[in-house]
Amino acid sequence: MRQQLVYDLPTRLFHWIFAGFFLTAFIIAKTVDDESLLFSYHSLAGLMLGFTVILRIIWGMVGTKHARFTGFALRPTDLIKYMKGILSGDKTRWAGHNPASSWAAIVMMLLALSLGTTGYLMSTGGKETFEDIHEILANTFIVVVVMHVAGVILHTIRHREAIGLSMLDGKKADVPIENTILSSRSAIGILFLGLTVAFGIHLYNNFDTNSGNLKFMGANLQLGEDEVEVENDDD
Repeated sequence: MRQQLVYDLPTRLFHWIFAGFFLTAFIIAKTVDDESLLFSYHSLAGLMLGFTVILRIIWGMVGTKHARFTGFALRPTDLIKYMKGILSGDKTRWAGHNPASSWAAIVMMLLALSLGTTGYLMSTGGKETFEDIHEILANTFIVVVVMHVAGVILHTIRHREAIGLSMLDGKKADVPIENTILSSRSAIGILFLGLTVAFGIHLYNNFDTNSGNLKFMGANLQLGEDEVEVENDDD
């Protein structure tokens, strides 16, 4: 089976960076006390997550064939047909994102933006108002992630197609030549990675590790408990 290039480098980089930042934020949120300064890194990871989604949205409008949102299989009828095919053993293949992964990608990006928005509002004084909504969104996100991973495994078993590997090398087998891409767009991928690193450095340089305060877009975000204030209260 000849392997053909279908996913460009920016799309693949986003996939793994997005997963990494979400898991980092989620694990910190579930294992670290929110009064600990270490909890601030949950918020920083969340901001990084939102930034990468913004870059992905831009690439989803101007990127290669299967990176563009217009190339996603989002028709409800396609999703129903795909789900029935999984159960019946239908061997229909999708050059890019199949209907299930298309919907999962869109839902996860929307959840990431919603988490970033509610997290921002919490850090500017609206913690009591938005905390429950933020937690519901995070728990919904992890459910979607688990379903997505389970779907990839099920697809691999039923279709004998290791689609997980396509997010590593960007290739799939038996793809019609008209559905392939000519270039991996490596330069754009490097730019994507560079912008992500630059944004991370910007956050780090504007983050006060003593107070948990972040200067961001003209606002002071309180990402952790102010230790100085706590000590003064104790006095």
